[in-house]
Amino acid sequence: MKTLVKLLLASAIIFCALNIAAAQTTKQQKQAAKEAAVKKMIDSVHYVFKADYALPMRGGQKNLTSDYDLVVKKDTITAFLPYFGRAYTAPNDIYTNEGGIKFKTADFSYDSKPSKKGGWEITIKPKDTNISNWRSVQQMYLSISANGYATLRVTSTNRDPISFNGYIDSLKSK
Repeated sequence: MKTLVKLLLASAIIFCALNIAAAQTTKQQKQAAKEAAVKKMIDSVHYVFKADYALPMRGGQKNLTSDYDLVVKKDTITAFLPYFGRAYTAPNDIYTNEGGIKFKTADFSYDSKPSKKGGWEITIKPKDTNISNWRSVQQMYLSISANGYATLRVTSTNRDPISFNGYIDSLKSK
């Protein structure tokens, strides 16, 4: 009887160990697949940054409950992001309801470098030289980790800098 109990106990331990090993392998495979997908998106310059949190220079972190994003394609950059902070110049048209960081441009520079910690450091510079545009964005820095989490830092001409935390996702082809 004692031998049977020992045999069942040994079988249960071996079964649990095999399940844990299989789960670990599956987790590693999923992680590797995610990293490969992120690398493919960055290399193809065809992805979207989805913002979850805004981190203004003044004040605390803001949880974003709506969909805000930065769409990056080889030929265009489209930004639809909120802005919390201080603007040093008032808008030209006070009746406009256009707040935030909203623009679409095909005139920009894009520089991508691998980061030292694994991932990428991307600099996007819209080439809008019109200083009368009160929302003009000078530079956008996108730090992307290998698993797709990202931080976007936006520097504007006449506004305080602002950062966003979020993630990179594939851009659905239309």
